[in-house]
Amino acid sequence: MFPIFLSLILLLCTFVLNSTPAIAANVPHGILKQPATEMTVSLGNSANELKFEPNDLQFESGKRYELRLTNPSAQKHYFTAKDFADAIWTQKIEAGKVEVKGAIHEVELKPGAEAEWFFVPLKPGKYILHCSIAGHTEAGMTGEIVISN
Repeated sequence: MFPIFLSLILLLCTFVLNSTPAIAANVPHGILKQPATEMTVSLGNSANELKFEPNDLQFESGKRYELRLTNPSAQKHYFTAKDFADAIWTQKIEAGKVEVKGAIHEVELKPGAEAEWFFVPLKPGKYILHCSIAGHTEAGMTGEIVISN
């Protein structure tokens, strides 16, 4: 029984480790050398309003972007867009002296925090953006992300 369990674990690890290169293979060669198109999104504002500014984000498939996330409010917020995150290839997220790579589905920004998300959209579609903190979505902290061809 143990050898079967161990084999399944090794198979799962192999799948997870090999899935990122498969996704990266869909990214046009050399795109990472191109300058990223910058866009800034504020999670809340200095008046502590529960909203994304802007809340309508437009991206083009196959282009490289740098999404600057800022939180000028006095409370933490989440940039939650799982389906969008599944439709892009994330190069990295930088926050302070930390760089995170791999699949990202949600980014939490504490008051005054900033992060830079470098990615390439792969799958066109419309995706929902919201803050997953209780009450924030209901208060209007939502948005739409569109990836076009």
